[in-house]
Amino acid sequence: MPSVVAKRVAQLEHELQARLFERTTRKVTLTEAGERLHARAAGVVAEFEDLLQAVRRDEGKPEGHLHVMAPTTLTMEQLGEVFCAFLAAHPRITMELSLVDRSTNPAEAGVDLAISGRAASYEGVVDVQLCPVQPVLCAAPRYLAQHGNPAHPRDLADHACLVFSATGTHWAFQSSRGVLAVDVRARLQADDNRTLLHAALAGLGIALLPSYIAGPQIGHSTLIQLLPKFAPQNWFKAYVPRRKLGLARVQALLEFVQQHWAHAAANQPTR
Repeated sequence: MPSVVAKRVAQLEHELQARLFERTTRKVTLTEAGERLHARAAGVVAEFEDLLQAVRRDEGKPEGHLHVMAPTTLTMEQLGEVFCAFLAAHPRITMELSLVDRSTNPAEAGVDLAISGRAASYEGVVDVQLCPVQPVLCAAPRYLAQHGNPAHPRDLADHACLVFSATGTHWAFQSSRGVLAVDVRARLQADDNRTLLHAALAGLGIALLPSYIAGPQIGHSTLIQLLPKFAPQNWFKAYVPRRKLGLARVQALLEFVQQHWAHAAANQPTR
């Protein structure tokens, strides 16, 4: 078998007129040409497997493997349960779940879909609305007692703010005249909303947190919601490479998440 593989590799190198491997007595490594071929070939093989799965559907039931990217805290709070329910309902599907909090192009990352609350646009990628999210501007009573309540979003420039790294210090609010953008000063910047929640509870500043994080604390008055008339509204979306959108297992996941996640999110306590 090794001799057959070596022969096939030699034939391929002859056909390409390029050396694909660096060979020594101890190891074999890819050349630069070999790395380029491997990267492109992996995508071709994945597409071919997708085609076979689409053609080989049994009784219309989706099957195959899904690679999904989703935010860490959101998955821990809500999506993890939804994903598990999806797998229970679709025994022929397997899933690899990568928790990533940065903006990532799913086509370049080689995943079937990425879920994000950030506004993004990628070539060859379709965005599908999944669930609305209501960010909540809030602070602890002790912070407000010391620094006062902002009366308008522009007052935030004079406050210490707790910033989610993915959102940045450019915060957008809704007003009667449309979107109102404000640049804020970060007392703490982190890529985890739970850390920002703890900072807000400690009275370190004003935070703009998702309702599924801030809601329970607002319900218990340990955090106070600020400027509700200016509350922004965003959507969590699935970003799907266009060539993946027609796959039955991708469509099944999108439909399941739209139906079950929206219901879970609607039951989050806020006031």
